[in-house]
Amino acid sequence: MVEEIPQKKKKWCKNWLQNRNQFSHMKLLRELEVNVPEDYVNYARMDHQCFVYLLNKIKAKITRQDTHFRQAISAEERLMATLRFLATGRSYEDLKFSTRISPQSLCKIIPETCEAIYSALRDEFLKFPQSEEEWKEKAQEFMALWNFPHCLGAMDGKHVAIRPPPGSGSLYYNYKKFHSLVLMAIVDANYNFLLVDIGTNGRISDGGVLQQTYFYELLDEKKLNIPRPERLVIGKDTIYPYVFVADDAFPMKQEIMKPFKPPSGQFLTREQSTFNYRLSRARRVVENAFGILSNRFQILQTTIALPPETVEMIVLACCSLHNYLRRNAKQSYLPPGLVDQENLVSGNLVRGSWRNDPQLPSLDSSNPTQNYSNDAKRVRELYMTYFMEDGKVPWQ
Repeated sequence: MVEEIPQKKKKWCKNWLQNRNQFSHMKLLRELEVNVPEDYVNYARMDHQCFVYLLNKIKAKITRQDTHFRQAISAEERLMATLRFLATGRSYEDLKFSTRISPQSLCKIIPETCEAIYSALRDEFLKFPQSEEEWKEKAQEFMALWNFPHCLGAMDGKHVAIRPPPGSGSLYYNYKKFHSLVLMAIVDANYNFLLVDIGTNGRISDGGVLQQTYFYELLDEKKLNIPRPERLVIGKDTIYPYVFVADDAFPMKQEIMKPFKPPSGQFLTREQSTFNYRLSRARRVVENAFGILSNRFQILQTTIALPPETVEMIVLACCSLHNYLRRNAKQSYLPPGLVDQENLVSGNLVRGSWRNDPQLPSLDSSNPTQNYSNDAKRVRELYMTYFMEDGKVPWQ
């Protein structure tokens, strides 16, 4: 009798290894998808159809072979564990109870799957405009939705909190007194990321973050294929350059518009205030895009205790998934009331619910660069006049 117990245990373990899916939480999730689909969406941040499409895109990259000693963790389980990690920000030690995967395996599975997600989605869903025609399409969307003509995108940055690697000293320590990597992004009129750049350490001054990006290099060298200035009003010869909109943390250029700031002890004029309001309406899309991103992928609300290169891949995967789900799962991914809404009769802003959640700090705008070129000032004044005359809207 004493000898039978180890034999039974050995037989049970062998059956468990051969029929692992019977004990996997994936079986429960499949039942959840059929019976309570809204809970499945909340768990995975996407419906089953989107999950299957994504799984098929990355399956070849994350599938592993079985061995004589154990059955490999399936691609389906790997993807679901990664999505749950991104959605909750829970530790590997905590995730092992719901995924039934050891922390040692998760620390390999999640970075690998994030890299596979980004590689599979970036070309189709995180595509940066390359031609004048593509840029003009983005500008038309901004005009239709936010009444800002010739706007190519809204830019902003967020500090992603990290645990600094050993020996890094104050390299990642920012002015808000925590360690971070900076996520710099350009967003279109529909809250989609056009470009993301992650990796600049938090110690870099806010005015220098943009200059660290490849985008700024192309912008400075006039290699972005931005359309030439064009007329906005039929019958008038005034031409308006195509621009990006940003807040006061960024340097102003001919291609980057930022709000007016009153001199010390003075007030803005009515014209300047109107320009700031119209620019804010267009620029707010990037704030809301970050709000959606960190609300749906709450790993970005935590201090990520992983190497910087892994954090970079996690952020890139989140941004890719954001664009993928914005296109394919709009209703379930963007719940009502999550983003800011504006009453066009009164002009009042109804703040989105994401603003009530703990948010990642944005770039500081308390000490912006004030050395603007005359050409940049002229472009801003052109738009200021346009918003007061031909481009005026009733609620401004």
